Amino acid sequence: MTGPALPPGYERVRVGRADAVAVAALLDTLRHALARGTLYDFAKHSPDHTRLTGRQPAYAVPLPAPETGRMVVRHNRHGGAMAGVTRDLFLLPTRAPSELAITARLADAGIPTPELLAYVVYRAAALLGRSDVVTREVAPGRDLAAVLSAGTAADRRPALDATAALVAALARAGARHHDLNAKNVLVAGEPARPVAYVLDVDRISFGGEPAATLELNLSRLTRSLRKWRQRFGATVTDEEIAALSAAARERL
Repeated sequence: MTGPALPPGYERVRVGRADAVAVAALLDTLRHALARGTLYDFAKHSPDHTRLTGRQPAYAVPLPAPETGRMVVRHNRHGGAMAGVTRDLFLLPTRAPSELAITARLADAGIPTPELLAYVVYRAAALLGRSDVVTREVAPGRDLAAVLSAGTAADRRPALDATAALVAALARAGARHHDLNAKNVLVAGEPARPVAYVLDVDRISFGGEPAATLELNLSRLTRSLRKWRQRFGATVTDEEIAALSAAARERL
């Protein structure tokens, strides 16, 4: 299998009609799983799996020894109005290789995002394919929407401050997230001093001027926060949203 240059530490492997890229520690697990079906099904039927909710369920399973922690396996699907038509089919090579490249670029810029450990592309008809992606689980953690749906203003303040730091870091890197919303920010670590991680990084593009990028990301995120308040009862005030925006601008 050929393709663009990989970040250091990753290798390519092909099993049947599946093309995979992974860190060395996962290669044997990939070969074992793909010899029997898809990686997603392997995780779904693992006796040690934990089901995670989202656009489509993802499954967290233990990493192979001697690694510690868990990996999260998800199957990529389209969102939006065309999701019912395009479903899980993408033009080859799918978004997975781009997601790995973006993840590596974010890591180089010091922007927190879950480590991408592997992806698998399954060839379908003609120029189409499906893909599974594996990331290292960040635990314990909750998405920002969950944080804002419970607790007090004192509980929310550290998470919102961590989110402001994340938005500023994205802007300094010229990284515009075209779907930056309350579900795409993961808040993890000590409750008093959490770290905010950016998710769904395949929706990120680079090259924007920092100040303009900051305002675009803030606009998208603050719309999402107000939507979660209006539709789902999230307890976040206009004052808190304004403070988040101000804190992000100060950090730029």
